[in-house]
Amino acid sequence: MSQNLDLVRSIYAAWERGDYFTSTDWADPEIEFVVMDGLNPGALRGAAALEANWREFQGAWEDYGIRADDYRQLDDERILVTARLSGRGKASGLDVAQTGRAATIFTVRGGKVRKMVVYWDGDRAVADLGLAE
Repeated sequence: MSQNLDLVRSIYAAWERGDYFTSTDWADPEIEFVVMDGLNPGALRGAAALEANWREFQGAWEDYGIRADDYRQLDDERILVTARLSGRGKASGLDVAQTGRAATIFTVRGGKVRKMVVYWDGDRAVADLGLAE
């Protein structure tokens, strides 16, 4: 169980350094990626599609950054990470820091992330999971 938490922490450590693309070998080749809310909700499947989506997303922001606030082990496979975002939309000028905290639920099996569910509204993730703050 702690190996899954260590994996997710290592992913965020890279993201916090701004390294989103050097290594995606943590992702299952058929990873499911779901965005629950925000500007572009939807779902896609596969590591290649995930990387392409991230590159497109990154291109829309100036100085995009992420910093994990909290890691919560939900069960043997799932980890909730709440985080603060920073950056400004190139077209909209939106300061993403004003959106509050975000959250991602990682499902890890066999040492690979099988599913990521992203919430721009971290409070919604906590509510959807039935967790008290």
